[in-house]
Amino acid sequence: MDRTGQCLCGAVRFTIRDLNPQFGTCHCKMCQRWAGSALLGLAVPADTIRFEGKENINRYQSSDWAERAWCGKCGSGLWYQVTAEGPHSGTYHMPIGLLDDTSDLTMTREIFTDTKPDCVAFEGEREQLDTAATLALFGVAE
Repeated sequence: MDRTGQCLCGAVRFTIRDLNPQFGTCHCKMCQRWAGSALLGLAVPADTIRFEGKENINRYQSSDWAERAWCGKCGSGLWYQVTAEGPHSGTYHMPIGLLDDTSDLTMTREIFTDTKPDCVAFEGEREQLDTAATLALFGVAE
């Protein structure tokens, strides 16, 4: 399943080959501040994505183990990416709203659930990981 997407202004575009339609939701405080709420993100291996407009991408090392990127023209958040060595190193975690077609996507996991605002609740059952379990998943020490 190949998908295309772009930022708000179209200065950054991308194509993802063989998209895995399962996505997760991150409730960490950094994602809340970056996305304005929870981040609904797809895990995209680096070797399956091609970007156009790379000159418009800005990056910020938001923690010791990850960076965030955005379009320098319109400010759209583009990805969260683990930069530390480990099982998720290099994988892009991209907001589903950037995709041109979001059909057939399924939320399968919520992470940092212990920092989720009380007013946020999604329907359905899925894997729920608190901070300690999330850090273990990403191979990061607290």
